[in-house]
Amino acid sequence: MPLKGYGEIPFGMSLDETVKLLGMPEFYEELSDMEETGNRSIYYEYEELETNIYFEGITKSVVACFETENQEATLYEKPVFDLTKEEIIDLMKKQGFKELEEETEDDELRVSFEDALIDFFFDEDGLTAISWGVLVDDQGDII
Repeated sequence: MPLKGYGEIPFGMSLDETVKLLGMPEFYEELSDMEETGNRSIYYEYEELETNIYFEGITKSVVACFETENQEATLYEKPVFDLTKEEIIDLMKKQGFKELEEETEDDELRVSFEDALIDFFFDEDGLTAISWGVLVDDQGDII
C-alpha cells in the first residue's frame, strides 16, 4: 500500500523487528557514507520474496522503501503485475492520487505518482517492478 507499507511490514518498522519477522536477508549492504552525506541507508535483499527493503535513519533504522518484482504482489486488492499501464494509472487515480509523471530511459518506462511516492517500471512486456516509500528523518521518524 502506498504510504503505508507492504503486507505485514509497515513503513517505520525497525530493522530489528523486520529481521525478527522475515529473518536475515540473502544479501545486505550499507549504501550511504555517513561522513560525506550525513545519511544512512541500509539495503536488504530478500530473493525468495523477490523484494528489497531499504532502511533509513541515523538514530534508528526503519523501513523507508520497498522494491518488488514479486508477481503475486497486490495493490488495492488487485494483482498489480497483471494490470496494464492504463489500468494501474486508473487504479491510482481512483484512490485519489493525481501527481502523475512518465519518463522513458534506456527502453524502460517509469510511471510515478509523486503524491504516493510510488514508481511503476515497464518494459514492452508490461510491469517489471514497483518501488514505493516514505520520507524518514535522522531519528527514524516518518516525515
